[in-house]
Amino acid sequence: MGATVQQIAGYLDKRGWKYRVDEAETRILLGVYADNVEDFLVVIQLEENGEFFELFAPRVLSGVKDHPHKTAILQAMLCISWETKMLQWEYDPSDGEIRAIIEFPLEDSTLTERQFNRCLNSLIELVDEIALPRLKAVMDTGEDPGDPDDIMEGERLLLRLEQSGPGMLEMLERAMQARKRRGRMSP
Repeated sequence: MGATVQQIAGYLDKRGWKYRVDEAETRILLGVYADNVEDFLVVIQLEENGEFFELFAPRVLSGVKDHPHKTAILQAMLCISWETKMLQWEYDPSDGEIRAIIEFPLEDSTLTERQFNRCLNSLIELVDEIALPRLKAVMDTGEDPGDPDDIMEGERLLLRLEQSGPGMLEMLERAMQARKRRGRMSP
C-alpha cells in the first residue's frame, strides 16, 4: 500500500500550501516561512515504492564541518533528538550538511492525512522554534543553553495540568496549533 506523491499533494492542497512535485524522484519540494531558518526547504520523499516516508529539511545549519565548536553542536543535536519526538538529525561529514528528518516505514499501511500533518507541523516547529535558536547559541558560545532542569520542570507542570483537568493538554495543544496557523502564511 504505502503512499503516493499525489496523495501527499492532496493533503497539501487541503492546507492551501504551494509546492513543487518532482515525480521522477517521487518527492515534493515545499518552501516554508520561518523565523529562524533562512530559505527553509522541506522535502517530502517516498522510497521503496511508497512504502518508506521521509520528510526532511536539508542544509538547516551550515558552517559546522570546520567549526571550533563542532563537537558541542553535534552533541546538542543529539540532545534535541533525545528531548523531542520523531525528530532526528543527520550529518554528512563529506560536506558538513546538517539535515533535520522525520522518517518511518509505511510497509503495508497508508500514510493518513493526520499522520502527515503531525510530521510536517512537528518538523517545522521543532526546527524553527526550538532547534535552530539553540544550535545557533551553541555555535556562538560552545555551550548548550538547553537546561535539563527546565525541561523536567516543564514536564512536571504538564503532568499536573493533565491530572487536574483531563483533556486540558489536548485542548491547549489545539489552541496553540490554531494560533500558529493564523500566523503562518503558505509559501
